Amino acid sequence: MEKQKSALIVGASRGLGLAIAKELLERGWQVTGTVRSKSGAGLQALIGQYKKRLEIKYLDITVPEQIAAIKDNIIDEQFDVLFVSAGITNERYETMGEVSAEKFIKIMITNVLCVMRTVEQLSGKVRPGGTIGVMSSGQGSIGNNETGEFEVYRASKAALNMAMRSFATRRGEDYALLLLAPGWVKTDMGGTCATFTIDEVITDIVDTIVVQEGRRGLRYLDRFDKTIRW
Repeated sequence: MEKQKSALIVGASRGLGLAIAKELLERGWQVTGTVRSKSGAGLQALIGQYKKRLEIKYLDITVPEQIAAIKDNIIDEQFDVLFVSAGITNERYETMGEVSAEKFIKIMITNVLCVMRTVEQLSGKVRPGGTIGVMSSGQGSIGNNETGEFEVYRASKAALNMAMRSFATRRGEDYALLLLAPGWVKTDMGGTCATFTIDEVITDIVDTIVVQEGRRGLRYLDRFDKTIRW
């Protein structure tokens, strides 16, 4: 009998993180999802249906001590997938010349430093050959930037891509590493003007996450498992 697959989804309180957790549960996976202390109502609502396969833990990735605590709390667990779905953005047309230093720092710390701290700290909880993925964006592609807009967010995702590239030089032979660009999706962060609904993209997103198993090294992919140019 095939061993049940398991995933640790960091940032599963809402949006795409919640949708990924739910889709994996529907596919029969064991899921551990993290939420911030009072922001996990969506995941909590799934407990009744999936209580034997869903575990909820509390984590704010901007607090290093909480990352360390999660690591210690799951000391005996090994996951097939670790996926970090977390990030913030700024106003669409706010330029580098207009953004405040405080906002710039907050976006960079959240989208790059805190995500990579989480990856670094929790990578040992992923079995060899398993998948470590982070939510990147097509807007992190330097080569594809022909429209501008979301300047700070773009810069943060390009920096995240580079940080994962550096991680891959050290750990790329151990795991399948994924930078996932889901498309412009209607979420609290994506906004109502986005092109796609979550329901339209979630099957493809999860298909692309799970198919990475055993693929060593780093890939920058869209939700159709197609390579995005850096």
